[in-house]
Amino acid sequence: MELKHPTSVIDFTDSLEYKGQKYIYWSLNKAEKYFNADFNKVPYSLRILIESQLRAYEKEEISFQSLYQIISNSGDQSEDSVIFYPSRVVVQDYTGVPLLVDLATLREKVKSNGGNPTRVNPVVQTDIVVDHSIQVDYSGTQNALTLNSDREYERNKERYNILKWAETSLENIRIFPPGSGIIHQINLEYLSSLIKINDNKLIPDSVIGTDSHTTMINAMGTLGWGVGGIEAESVMLGYPLKFPLPKVVGVKLTGELGFEVNTTDLVLTLTERLRKNNVVNHFVEFFGPGLNSLSLEERATISNMAPEFGATCAYFPIDEESFNYMKKTGRSESLIELAKLYYKNQGLFYKPENFSPVYTKTIEVCLNDVTTCVSGPNRPQDRIEINNLKRQFSKLLKDKYGIRSIDTHKAKSKETTLRHGSILIAAITSCTNTSNPKVMVAAGLLAKNAVKRGLSIPNYVKTSFSPGSKVVSDYLETASLTPYLDKLGFNITGYGCMTCSGSSGPLDPLLEKEIAENNLIVSSILSGNRNFEGRIHKSIKSNFLASPPLVVAYAISGRIDIDLETEPLGFDNNGKPVYLHEIWPSNKEIQTLIAESISPDLFKYRYENKAYESQRWRDIPKEKGELYAWNRDSTYLRKPTAFFKDINNSHSIELVDGRVLALLGDSVTTDHISPGGEIPIESPAAKYLLEKGVEPKNFNTYGSRRGNHEVMIRGTFGNVRLRNKLLDNQEGGLTKHIPSGEIMSIFDASYIYSNQNVPLIIMAGKEYGSGSSRDWAAKGTSLLGVKMVIAESFERIHRSNLIYMGVLPAKFKDGESWRSLSLDGTEKYQLNFSYDSLLDQEIHIKAYKGNGDIIEFSVIPSIDTAEEQECYRNGGILNQMVKQLLNNQASV
Repeated sequence: MELKHPTSVIDFTDSLEYKGQKYIYWSLNKAEKYFNADFNKVPYSLRILIESQLRAYEKEEISFQSLYQIISNSGDQSEDSVIFYPSRVVVQDYTGVPLLVDLATLREKVKSNGGNPTRVNPVVQTDIVVDHSIQVDYSGTQNALTLNSDREYERNKERYNILKWAETSLENIRIFPPGSGIIHQINLEYLSSLIKINDNKLIPDSVIGTDSHTTMINAMGTLGWGVGGIEAESVMLGYPLKFPLPKVVGVKLTGELGFEVNTTDLVLTLTERLRKNNVVNHFVEFFGPGLNSLSLEERATISNMAPEFGATCAYFPIDEESFNYMKKTGRSESLIELAKLYYKNQGLFYKPENFSPVYTKTIEVCLNDVTTCVSGPNRPQDRIEINNLKRQFSKLLKDKYGIRSIDTHKAKSKETTLRHGSILIAAITSCTNTSNPKVMVAAGLLAKNAVKRGLSIPNYVKTSFSPGSKVVSDYLETASLTPYLDKLGFNITGYGCMTCSGSSGPLDPLLEKEIAENNLIVSSILSGNRNFEGRIHKSIKSNFLASPPLVVAYAISGRIDIDLETEPLGFDNNGKPVYLHEIWPSNKEIQTLIAESISPDLFKYRYENKAYESQRWRDIPKEKGELYAWNRDSTYLRKPTAFFKDINNSHSIELVDGRVLALLGDSVTTDHISPGGEIPIESPAAKYLLEKGVEPKNFNTYGSRRGNHEVMIRGTFGNVRLRNKLLDNQEGGLTKHIPSGEIMSIFDASYIYSNQNVPLIIMAGKEYGSGSSRDWAAKGTSLLGVKMVIAESFERIHRSNLIYMGVLPAKFKDGESWRSLSLDGTEKYQLNFSYDSLLDQEIHIKAYKGNGDIIEFSVIPSIDTAEEQECYRNGGILNQMVKQLLNNQASV
């Protein structure tokens, strides 16, 4: 049925009263009745999007017909996109600093073209949390936190200047300085309010962030997900997100987790299951009786890892647990009551007794079937039960590295010599797990039981503990667990992402030498969310994700090739073997200690009193000004004028005699494309810094230097584990220049190609661009002169980031790949296409081989909406924003 278009805009607002105050909201119930729809069949996450469409319709930003199609679940047929105005933006500093560099440059660009630079100003509340700057330079000592914080300020003072400028010169910017905690845990514990109130109008709290794990907030019932920094900039300036109506996969949870099984085991199981079910670009929504046994913090662990599923978000509908958590974390009673009233009036409160949504597909997971596990050695979805890890590690050594035997000698004393499987890094890290008191208290209790049995950790294991907020250390201290963690070497090293983001710091040079000389396959174990190749440490090739108590257990054993169910962790002072099950804490112990140690007052003290802010941060001078005062000598912050291009008015593009810069396989991550960790001494980025007078000890990381495009372009495709198929069995950021055949860095090759006006192509396999939503993976690709990336499939965020940087993502046709087409990357490529028809055309390509053969094939532009097509035609989002600001079209 198709409704007749009304002659005037329909009013879908309604009102509610709370404590004598009248509030207006956009009513889903009124829309449901008007369109004769049944919202009980609509997933909760889509209902929130429908609420956003009601507001967009009132502003006449979408048509009545488009609104009708979305509400009637026929949005797939709509030519209009869903319009989503997030109420907040959250940003971490690795993306926040380059984002502010872009805004500062955008202001200058607007002013130089006769516009008003102050129109480049956030209109949406934006919180920047400095959580990526700190590294594990020092560990295993009581003063590790102080020493690491000192180094953090020494290295990053230039970066912090632009944060101070933004805090005083831009509106709606709030900075959480170094030492505050991790962005997503702060978002969960403090920033999210479930509702936003503006002039007595109520809307659901919603958020997008410049980190893919922004999805963690879905656990509260707040809809949000990660986008690239360049996409976040447009939202900050008042532009909505526009995208096709997403498909929603329902995950029905039943049963309860068993003894010795925790939420980390569950989320690794879900990651494996959902990856196999291909939920890329989908919303995932959880329901079922299993929800009753999961606390909100446990749900947060699950929501946090939606990017590892491949999903856009992992949503838990709002229920009583959402409001219980708000109360536990010190939110005001009036806010909680008003939010509960709003969500119940809207039909957004989870009612399992009246639950019948229609999902794209439904997956059932029984919590009783979840077993204790880890994931690795380099992908989060590669789950291994702990009783099978020893066997799997031996298989890895044999299959990947050709190593057929391993020293399995068991000693009662500490090992003094490394071998395959030795654990070099053991880190309790990442908001994925440190936001969950159950696993944190479990880790503390296990440490306590281990110390009482006389166990210790081998001295070659670098241990670290980096909580996601100071509340964690507060309650562990209250529970008297800190001394035991310290005794084992898990002293607090800092409040930030640290090892999880690749900032694991240096290893002992003697150990690195031993690893290199003996080609050892050593390991790390961490409670993070990513274990991609080259991410944790360049010398460690096998990395495993695990729960915090398992991190402690494996650290004690000192090796990854152990069966924790049958082999002892070590031996006590009497030479008696100590097994994991003997020191594993019971659920009753954990719950009792949580009840005794955690209160709303801990959260109120840390957040309401700004107890997270240090005097050192307050002492940094504030520089207020319409334009940012660039320091020409800075090696951290450079004005990125190359991002702003002069675009001609042609309607087509022709690529003649193009070359392949890199020929890549499956699962190439944004860590491969734009590494965030240490800058290798032999890299092009290091050469640049040395020429600028920077000593190697002050190189810092790629992530910290994302405000300098000169460093970042040299680091693009610079991961030490990248495998470019143009080369034979070589790793690193190298390529073969065609036609000379000379092997050189990808940066140097791109420079030569650029001087010869040769357009460049990247070719890849499946899941290209998975991983963190770092915009520099797209920015660097663009600056290298790459015009097109052709892959079998793309991860959502990187695909859109490429478009926003003026690089065309295109997919091979189903069943085809560069391998099946017999392409080897040495060919010359020719193609042309129209900017105006990328939504409905294939692009025909001719590849000319050196022997005269021609391979012809077609690819499909991976552009989903008319808005993306227009953005690409404009040469990217930054160019488009300048045009709109100068034409007074932006809503800022």
